[in-house]
Amino acid sequence: QVQLVESGGGLVQAGGSLRLSCAASGRTVSSYAMGWFRQAPGKEREFVAVINWSGTNTYYADSVKGRFTISRDNAKNTVSLQMNSLKPEDTAVYSCAAAIARYASSRQTEYAYWGQGTQVTVSS
Repeated sequence: QVQLVESGGGLVQAGGSLRLSCAASGRTVSSYAMGWFRQAPGKEREFVAVINWSGTNTYYADSVKGRFTISRDNAKNTVSLQMNSLKPEDTAVYSCAAAIARYASSRQTEYAYWGQGTQVTVSS
């Protein structure tokens, strides 16, 4: 079993930055692809970014490309999401997820483990 705990959310003004972290425990996730997803009020959960097991490949949703950066530290069993140039439409609960595979896509069904999420609120 893998437990995922997110941190780093908060309230920020439009144009600002936040860095989210996801700490894994229970077992190492160094061989798993890791993803970030978000869910805004009244909307379905959507894909944000994914990184492969070694950190050499990343993929982003068009809405965050060029503003967000996903990274991982396998020695620390963590994955991060650096969010710059934040917009009010980025407001959501952000969750990290682990896929039991070295590579994964944006499809939520590929992810076996999920964190509870951290709230990000961007004011205009």
